[in-house]
Amino acid sequence: MIINQEELFKKTLESLDEKPNEQNMFNQFLKLYPKEWKQLKVTFSKFNRSKQFGKTIPLPKPEVSIRKDIRVWLSKQ
Repeated sequence: MIINQEELFKKTLESLDEKPNEQNMFNQFLKLYPKEWKQLKVTFSKFNRSKQFGKTIPLPKPEVSIRKDIRVWLSKQ
């Protein structure tokens, strides 16, 4: 989960030169916010390591998660 996600997506959209789509937004987000991206990956990694054997809790990979969030956010715009 990214804190201030709405605000970060707005700034990402403003920094785009071409027409916004999921891929453009994703790439630009990675460029603008490497710290937030790294934190999301670290959180995912810690969660995966902490699961007990035989117990699965579905958690999407960071790439899938952020792309879904971008897709939802773009559809609201």
